[in-house]
Amino acid sequence: MVRYFAAHPTAANLLMIALLLIGALSAPTVKRETFPEIPARDVEIQVLYPGATPEEVEEAICQRIEDAVESIKNIEETRCDARENRGTAIVKMVEGKSFDDFLNDIKTEVESIDNFPDQAEDPVIRKLGQIDFVASVAVTGPMATPDLKAYAEILKDKMLADENISQIKIKGFSDHQIRIEVPAQIMRQYGISVSDIANTIAQQSVNLPAGTIETSANDVLVRFSDERHNPLEFQDLIVVGAASGAEVRLGTIAKITDLFEKTEDRILFNGRRAAILDVSKTKTEDTLKVIDAVKAFIQKEKQRAPPGVSFDVTRDISSIVRDRLTLLVKNGAQGLVLVFLTLWLFFNIRFSFWVAMGFPVSFMGTIAVMSLASLSFDLITMVGLLIAIGLLVDDAIVIAENIAAHMVKGLAPLQAAIEGTKQVAPGVISSFLTTICIFGSLAFIKGNLGSILKMMPIILIVTLSVSLIEAFLILPHHIKASLEKNQDKKPNALRLKLEGGINWARDHILSNVVNWAINWRYFTAGLAVMIFIASLSMMAGGKLKFRPFPDIEGDVVEARLLLPQGTPLAHTTEVVAQLTAAIGKISTEVTPNQPGGQALVKNINITFNSNIDAYESGPHIATVTVDLLGTEERTLNVDQVLNRWRHETGKLTDVIALKYTEPVLGPVGRAIDIRLKGEDLNQLKAAAIEMKNWLGAYRGVIDLSDDLRPGKPEIQLRLRAGATALGLNAQMIASQLRSALFGKTASEIQVGKESYEIDVRLAKDDKNSLSDLEYFSVTAPDGGQIPLDSVAILESGRGYARIHRINRKRTVSLQGNVDTNLGNIGEILTDMTNSYLPKFAKKYPSIKVSYHGEVNEGAKTRGSIFSGFGLGLIGVYLLLSFLFRSYIEPFIVMVAIPMGLIGVIWGHYLIGLDMTMPSIVGFASLAGIVVNNAILMMEFIRIQRRAGDTAAEAARHASRMRFRAILLTSTTTIMGLLPLLTETSLQAQVLIPLVTSLAFGLFAATLMVLLLMPALYTIFDDFGWARSPEDEELPVPDGPSRSA
Repeated sequence: MVRYFAAHPTAANLLMIALLLIGALSAPTVKRETFPEIPARDVEIQVLYPGATPEEVEEAICQRIEDAVESIKNIEETRCDARENRGTAIVKMVEGKSFDDFLNDIKTEVESIDNFPDQAEDPVIRKLGQIDFVASVAVTGPMATPDLKAYAEILKDKMLADENISQIKIKGFSDHQIRIEVPAQIMRQYGISVSDIANTIAQQSVNLPAGTIETSANDVLVRFSDERHNPLEFQDLIVVGAASGAEVRLGTIAKITDLFEKTEDRILFNGRRAAILDVSKTKTEDTLKVIDAVKAFIQKEKQRAPPGVSFDVTRDISSIVRDRLTLLVKNGAQGLVLVFLTLWLFFNIRFSFWVAMGFPVSFMGTIAVMSLASLSFDLITMVGLLIAIGLLVDDAIVIAENIAAHMVKGLAPLQAAIEGTKQVAPGVISSFLTTICIFGSLAFIKGNLGSILKMMPIILIVTLSVSLIEAFLILPHHIKASLEKNQDKKPNALRLKLEGGINWARDHILSNVVNWAINWRYFTAGLAVMIFIASLSMMAGGKLKFRPFPDIEGDVVEARLLLPQGTPLAHTTEVVAQLTAAIGKISTEVTPNQPGGQALVKNINITFNSNIDAYESGPHIATVTVDLLGTEERTLNVDQVLNRWRHETGKLTDVIALKYTEPVLGPVGRAIDIRLKGEDLNQLKAAAIEMKNWLGAYRGVIDLSDDLRPGKPEIQLRLRAGATALGLNAQMIASQLRSALFGKTASEIQVGKESYEIDVRLAKDDKNSLSDLEYFSVTAPDGGQIPLDSVAILESGRGYARIHRINRKRTVSLQGNVDTNLGNIGEILTDMTNSYLPKFAKKYPSIKVSYHGEVNEGAKTRGSIFSGFGLGLIGVYLLLSFLFRSYIEPFIVMVAIPMGLIGVIWGHYLIGLDMTMPSIVGFASLAGIVVNNAILMMEFIRIQRRAGDTAAEAARHASRMRFRAILLTSTTTIMGLLPLLTETSLQAQVLIPLVTSLAFGLFAATLMVLLLMPALYTIFDDFGWARSPEDEELPVPDGPSRSA
């Protein structure tokens, strides 16, 4: 194959053009995201149980779902959330199993449950994680609220007509109702109940087909069409009739209103009532195509919108995607230029060009594979391509240099290309296989974080595989042609001077240091071990801290407010006003310091009845969302904005919890997420409060809260003795109370694009005090009105707003954040485990404590990295043992891997970074790189031994011979990473730890290969562990397997 492609006049070029063309055609089909897709593993089961308390939902809904799914295999965790009016269970599948089979099993078991309460609605089962949020469109205008909702529905239909937009949800409104409120006095007067009125409306407001009349001319449809659609039409509906012919119309006894069910379901955008259109996308859609389509639609719609109507894009997550991809493309281009310039310093321009052409060819081939595998351009895959910039050139340099060396020996260009490529092929393939052993093991990292990080080694494997094809089938032909045209040209003065400098450094500096290292080899080895241990002690001693994931910078921040249950909307509005005033003041103060005097705060979005951390609903919760100036423009990072907002707001009264955060959790979850499991809710609450107080004393711990909170005050009723003699039973009384207070839906009608509920309930003035309950009249079977307190006993009580169950156990979650400038979550939880939990366990022996969030996710991913890395090292050892025909010598090569950790640790310390999971992935990836140089060094030592050198002489000569090639490959790799390593953009901070591990680790490992390996080899020879030349079975080759 090598001979065919090198000799054929067009084959190599055709293959190159084919790869470039396929990649160019595939690139537009690769979607663009922030992170790689995390496979869906959660199934949600939701059951509505109107009017039920959390305790009732727990018993009637949660426990029955838990019993049903208990026998299903591959369940990792079952959670159930019991709240007022609804129960929601989430069943998580074990990672790596068939999600479709899992979903079908759950559907089968849940749909077979036949003992849900009669009042409970049918369960709704759906997969979670199928859509991703992109951005919101805020629509404001001078119209009435119902008109605003209707206009939003029209906009939704128009937007969905665009093929790039598939998911829109309107927010800011509750269910649309025609509400019919009847005074208690009227019902007593006519001897009717809310249920009676609702049933009458359902019977009177009818739109039903009545059949067909078949005439000789045609068929005529008959329809009874007397359905009412607005309050005016309902006014005339007859609800009471007498034998005398007298009739009472609904409008004379009830107040009829067109409204939305909950007044707290509303959104204010920059102070105006707004309709919010949340735009999402499926997993197969491109984020940037979706947002571009949304913005194009808004531009067109602005031109034809009614006067006073405005459109604003808010919570635009896609801006982060565009910024990050632009940043990575820019750094990649800079890295390519630096690598090319480095090559040009060592080789002529044509030679450098064809070596560098391996980049676009390999990248385009990789892009084609990404398109076929439905991968995305995102933070991790792009980093994989960036790292590949430094790796791809290694094999190309080795092959190109060896071809040039054979031409120097007098071979013709074609023969030099063939023989030079074939000679280094075993070494190149061996290096490739060792790299695959390491990267391949990292492709099976577990956990949500692992699902993201493992895309980097996968991309590297694909890119290196394509580059191997390019290096063997395309590059030799081009190097042959380049050498034919440049064989008589002399190197320019700059290159001669550089070569002279390299030779001087090799002969005067490296040689002396290597001689010293070999002569003092035991001291050298001991010094290396000492430096390695000292470096590790920096982590063990806390000098270099660890946290699972770096901060991810965004453009949106939130304040999530939780007040006590029962707080009126007016008071919530007052507290929200203080929050908005605080962020407004901050914006005013810092705006003069922003580029061009731009305002720090672009938009403020207030959503009442929404707080994803509260696990409750009602007028007592709200979320204030703030759109900030872009990360590449503003002078403050997100943490600085949040801390100033927290400080400016100060302590607010009557607030249970107030969290300042970004809207999207990172892949590792919350910094603090501690679960307490038990059965006694009161004991769990007491334990949670005590633990919260303990944690709150640590420096840097902020926004602590637990999720077990008191619910609304309750009036609990029991049937009095003798009530049954009046023809009443508990079911009748409860049903009438439920209809009067909770309301009863008479029917549902469709008006245009909206569905309306016809809701009948007791008038507001008859249920605004506890005394109204005592005077409530129950309608007996004979139509008589009986006071409630004469047939039922009323008692006061109070339950909890929410009961959370995990794996059939009641659970309280304690959640919070840590300011990484002040504290470290790992150190905090370690100290808490050692100093607090033993005392806690003695005081609360029935409560089990477990850590989740960052700590749990980081531990899961870290463990899978280390286990996979260990398997990869075993694979490398087996391969080297086969290659070297020795069980001992592979250890000399593999010592470069832990020595690289020295550079990783000191690189993070000098730059001021914490060690993170990307850092560990970077170190593991480093192993696949440094082993290649070590293999080359070992090969050259063995070649010199076969040539008759002693162990010490062979080690000295090999270090000198490999100096130029190792210097070149290491320099090109570091140059490829340098732009990202020196990037100051806030968006790059998540990538810098990974690049730091690679760059500094490679630097340290390169020194160890050149200096420590010769010393170690001579030590092994001292003990008789190194293979002697007499042990070699293969004939001695003419020259080195890879030219220096």
